Amino acid sequence: QRILRLAELCRRLESEEEKVLPFYPSSLEEEEEQRDARRVLEEPPAEPLARALGDYVGLERFWQRFNKAKLEELALARQRAALSRRNRRLRELLRQYLRGISV
Repeated sequence: QRILRLAELCRRLESEEEKVLPFYPSSLEEEEEQRDARRVLEEPPAEPLARALGDYVGLERFWQRFNKAKLEELALARQRAALSRRNRRLRELLRQYLRGISV
C-alpha cells in the first residue's frame, strides 16, 4: 500500500509532459523494438531470476521516472558545482578590483 500511495503522490507531481508522454522516445526503430519485444515475450525464461523478474514488469514506469529524476539530480549537482566555481572566480575578481581602487 505504501508503494501505491507513493505512486499516487508521484502522479500528482508529474509534469504535463510526463502525463501526456509517459515514455521516453527510444533510439530504436519502433518495428525493431516491437519485434525484439515479441521475441523476448514468446521465449519462456530459462533462469529462475528471469522468471522472478517477470513479477516486477509493472514497475518499469516507476523505474523510468526514478532514473529520470536521478539524472536530473546529477545534472543539477554538476550545474551547481559549475556555478559555485564561477561565483568564486567572480568574487576573487571583485576583491582584486576593490583592492586596486582602495590603494
